[in-house]
Amino acid sequence: MRAGQLILLPTETVYGLGADASNPAAVAAIYEAKGRPRFNPLISHVADLAGAERIAVFDERARKLAAAFWPGPLTLVLPMAPDGVVCDLARAGLESVAVRCPAHLIAHTVLAAFGGPVVAPSANRSGRPSPTTFADAVEETGDKVGAALDGGPCEVGLESTVVGLLDAPRLLRPGAVTRGQIEAVIGPLAEAEDDAKRSPGRLARHYSPDAPVRLNADRAEPGEAYLGFGPGPGDPALNLSPSGDLREAAANLFAYLRAADRTRPSAIAVAPIPDEGLGEAINDRLKRAAGFVG
Repeated sequence: MRAGQLILLPTETVYGLGADASNPAAVAAIYEAKGRPRFNPLISHVADLAGAERIAVFDERARKLAAAFWPGPLTLVLPMAPDGVVCDLARAGLESVAVRCPAHLIAHTVLAAFGGPVVAPSANRSGRPSPTTFADAVEETGDKVGAALDGGPCEVGLESTVVGLLDAPRLLRPGAVTRGQIEAVIGPLAEAEDDAKRSPGRLARHYSPDAPVRLNADRAEPGEAYLGFGPGPGDPALNLSPSGDLREAAANLFAYLRAADRTRPSAIAVAPIPDEGLGEAINDRLKRAAGFVG
């Protein structure tokens, strides 16, 4: 993982496709390995509460839930810490971060040795069931990883419960930790609203810049910022990938949108992106930024 490679990581919920959460190129490789991806926020896995507090801001509710259910199959969606290292791509451009401390000896050992957050969405190809055995994980994405760890069958076999604590506490995804168990610790959960779409495993509402976004542009009009892609005339200051590499473009996408937006342009013009492989996900994100997808 320190070298930017992926691993198959067993947890008590399902097998995950693990990567350094701070490395946008490695995170892009996860989306590519899973196939037909959308840039949903990913869960960052940590070894302990101290590791979680380095990437997320905990309030009293979050600490109570962590004390009650960690290590275990509960994910908390919290404000990102000011110095948190989880990259934009792993957070789908949001100012929040999803964090979990898994209850699996191998996962804990790896996380403690690595010393930083590890994103590990389910290791299946898109549209396939999440793998709960080592053999199934290897069959799904084993050819995409640098190491595969056999932790035996997953004890829970269902993705983690996700609770959002950005305002009123909300159950964003049900799982092994039940609504009743959560409410016994922090009180009633509010009804999930559109913000529940921030949850890993569900359609995400992503970061949209303040400036309008113009797609499939061959150049910038006066007052616009321009995001290039691939070789071409001129040398735009922000080129998602000068060589036309979709993985590099995915890794740069959110950071470059932010950089363009900081120049206060009249609009952000974006070069055409091939609609294949990771390009499908990039175009999906750009269409959302431009307001074409709800």
